[in-house]
Amino acid sequence: MNISPEREEPQATVYELVGGRPFFDRLVDRFYDEVEADPLIRPLYPDDLTEPRRHTAGFLAQYWGGGTGHYSDDRGHPRLRMRHAPFAIGVDEARAWLRCMDVALRAQELPAPIEEAMRDHFANAAAHMVNVG
Repeated sequence: MNISPEREEPQATVYELVGGRPFFDRLVDRFYDEVEADPLIRPLYPDDLTEPRRHTAGFLAQYWGGGTGHYSDDRGHPRLRMRHAPFAIGVDEARAWLRCMDVALRAQELPAPIEEAMRDHFANAAAHMVNVG
C-alpha cells in the first residue's frame, strides 16, 4: 500500500462549478421553452409543464453532483427508461429532444469541458430512451 503524506483536494462537482440548483433550473426552463414549440415532442408531455420542469431540474442537479435531495429522496431511483416506457420514442423524437436540450445548453455559456460533458451525457440519454423502431 502506498501511503502519501499529501492529501488530494476534493474535486468540485459539476453541480458546484455551474453554481448549483439555479443553473439547472435555468437550463431546464430554456429546454422546456423549446419543447413547447416543438410539434413532434410537445404532445409527449402533459399540458402543464410545471412538474416535468421540477423533476427534470432535480434529476439533473442530482446527477451532476447536487445530492439525492434534489430528486431521489422524493421520487426514488430515477429509472429513466422505465419512466419513459409509456411514450413512443423513436429516433426522430430523440433527435428533437436532443435539439431542444442543445439549444438550452448553448444558451448557458458554459466552460467548454463542462458543456462537452453535458452534451455527451444528453446524447447518450436521448439514444437510451429510444423504444420504438
